[in-house]
Amino acid sequence: MVRALVYLIIILLGLCISPFLVGSKGYLYLAIGDYQVETSIVFAVIALIIFYSLLQLVEFVVVWLFNMVLSSRYLPERWRKKAARKHTLLGALALAEEDWPAAEKAMAKGAEKGEIPALNLFAAARAAHHQNDIQARDEYLAKAQLEPLAEKAVRTTRTRYLLQQGDLAAAREELNKLNPTSKSKLPVLKLAIELYQDQQDWQALKLLLPIVNKKHVLTDEAFQALSLKTNMALLTEASKTNDQELEKCWHWLSRAERKQAEYIAQYAIGLSRFERKDDAIKMLLKQVKTSPSASIFEALAEVLTPTDVEAKKQLLALESQYENNLDYQVCLAKLYQQNHDYHQAKIWWQKACYLKDDVSSLHALADAQEHLGELNRALQTRRNAAKLI
Repeated sequence: MVRALVYLIIILLGLCISPFLVGSKGYLYLAIGDYQVETSIVFAVIALIIFYSLLQLVEFVVVWLFNMVLSSRYLPERWRKKAARKHTLLGALALAEEDWPAAEKAMAKGAEKGEIPALNLFAAARAAHHQNDIQARDEYLAKAQLEPLAEKAVRTTRTRYLLQQGDLAAAREELNKLNPTSKSKLPVLKLAIELYQDQQDWQALKLLLPIVNKKHVLTDEAFQALSLKTNMALLTEASKTNDQELEKCWHWLSRAERKQAEYIAQYAIGLSRFERKDDAIKMLLKQVKTSPSASIFEALAEVLTPTDVEAKKQLLALESQYENNLDYQVCLAKLYQQNHDYHQAKIWWQKACYLKDDVSSLHALADAQEHLGELNRALQTRRNAAKLI
């Protein structure tokens, strides 16, 4: 721009002074060695301008040719990068269409000279995983792991693929390297939740629950379900081990959790197995009187034996209070059936079926009827149960 402005000023000056130079052309004499040049000043100025213009043109041509020569050395590299972008686009389209063979092939080619090879390698690994090509998948992930920033992403992806593959031991090994903590990302915590459940490592899951709750990895409903599943599994395992483990597990629960009926029922079942049956019955009867639930009545039916006459009397005394409680009727029916008192068992099973037609209750009623010799009624009861399936 400056150069063009200078040229314009020169031309304008030439136009302004040209009338004066026409009348007085001047005289210019140059002697260079044996050569002599005689000309007018006007011609000399015009020749100088033309020479300068030609010099600029030559400079432009030389620079252009020089740049062309330099850039030509990298033309193959540019072509490869352009081809890599094309392969990446084709691979992305194939992934969207779930054309896994085409996606793997295109993404693998795009990774060679791609701008972000790790992304292409992750996509190729995904495509290979969907084709169950484990070897190719692991090779792609190994190449992607060479990028320092992608190491955690590679381990997370590998853990997920191993988990989906069913190789829980290898998946756990990779997950341990990620070391799920409160600083871990949500995908890592979700993988840990799924893997711990598949491995039934309830101790590890119990330690992870506070982090899951704090970081809101799951919805409130899902977290409550997971917490219940974990604590019940721990209590069940402890109730099969020894009294010390049971007490340890029970006191590992929070104060609010120790008031939940499901945990109380399982804890009472564990107590009854370790010569603390009286404590278990006392705990369960207390819950029946204050806040009865299905799990409490199920635990009573499991804990009580024919010798626990006093406990049964206390239960029967609550008949008027729980006459419309299905779980209460089922509990007493099971207790009488355990005593082989099929007449009373039939009565209580009939009450339960009156409140709700249930397949298991109807079959239990049919069993009692068969023991009493009521074969036709038992057959009709089983027919009624078959209609509910």
